[in-house]
Amino acid sequence: MDDSHSRSADLDLGVLLKQGAEARVFEADFVGRKCIVKERFSKKYRHPILDSKLTLKRLNAEARCMTKARKLGVRTPILYGIDSVVHSLTFEFIEGPSIKEILLDFGSNGVNQEILNDISTQIGVSIAKLHDGGLIHGHLTTSNMIMNKHTNQLVLIDFGLSFTSTLPEDKAVDLYVLERALISMHSSCADIIEKIFAAYRKNSKQWSATMNKLAQVRQRGRKRTMVG
Repeated sequence: MDDSHSRSADLDLGVLLKQGAEARVFEADFVGRKCIVKERFSKKYRHPILDSKLTLKRLNAEARCMTKARKLGVRTPILYGIDSVVHSLTFEFIEGPSIKEILLDFGSNGVNQEILNDISTQIGVSIAKLHDGGLIHGHLTTSNMIMNKHTNQLVLIDFGLSFTSTLPEDKAVDLYVLERALISMHSSCADIIEKIFAAYRKNSKQWSATMNKLAQVRQRGRKRTMVG
């Protein structure tokens, strides 16, 4: 077992829910409330001091982006705290299914058009608010969107790759990542992409430049597919 695994176990961060390349996510308790703890673990190939500085920088950047998104009117989990020693964020646990789970269920049991329309609109509106506020999510997939079961409101999660930018190119790549994720995972909901983009165009003041760039990003993506 490596040091980072031992550290998590020793500190009892909670019940491990998933592990990615950069972080582990735990379900835990925060002053009597169910919460999520996201721990960014160390990279053994980096110098320890450099690793600690980079990890803390990314941790703080994620926290800032989550906070900025909320200020822009996008629903995200409430951030409870940052631990600069363990390199972890503690935030609100959102009860409800991911959009991925909902759309996969549509694929198995048939599409509920009313719910699909609502989901598409909420996704498009949320991304428009982010982009118009100069924030790029960086990992827009249906796994990173949760439908709060108490409010039926969309919540965006995982701002680990988020950054600030006003460039149409960056916004277009954000949309392209989502588009590719939807095409590969949710082909049964064929019209969801256009519904999302329709809501995006309606709610973004800068949609024209972004959508023009998206066409160029798609072309580059097709060329890479043909060559690769």
